[in-house]
Amino acid sequence: MKAAIRIIVGSKNPVKVAAAQVAFERLFPEYQIQCDGVDAPSLVADQPMTDAETKLGAINRVKHCQSVYQADYYIAMEGGVDLFEHGPATFAYIAIAHKEQVSIGRGAQLPLPMAVYQALTQGQELGHVMDAMFDTVNIKQKGGAISLLTNGNETRQSNYTQAIILAMAAILHPELYIN
Repeated sequence: MKAAIRIIVGSKNPVKVAAAQVAFERLFPEYQIQCDGVDAPSLVADQPMTDAETKLGAINRVKHCQSVYQADYYIAMEGGVDLFEHGPATFAYIAIAHKEQVSIGRGAQLPLPMAVYQALTQGQELGHVMDAMFDTVNIKQKGGAISLLTNGNETRQSNYTQAIILAMAAILHPELYIN
């Protein structure tokens, strides 16, 4: 029987839990991965509108998980948007905690149509705006805006999975990341 790694994900969103499961199965194929999603407050807006607010949401979620649960790893993902020099975009921050170490990563950036960004500045959430635009239901717990805007070639889960794997670099090789 394989040794187990227990992971707490700071969300019950099945896309986020599945991304963590897949990432850790790739990183640690010799282990049995037990991945559980829990409610964890971000303490930021439901739709973060800046890079800094999005990163803070992921950090707040991972800290909450560490303070309440016992696990080998804690992972939080926070999706947000910002208006950059080249236009609006959505992205996600990843926070991973293992023992005393915390690693922060960021997923790929998806350009957004200005009409979508303007709806977000009026208080709407990205998932709801995309559902209305593409006549879908609860897309944020499926492929996300990424799937809709890339014609299904990428998904929210694939972006989170890659971001988790990349953020794990500092945890996999801590001796290289000593400040």
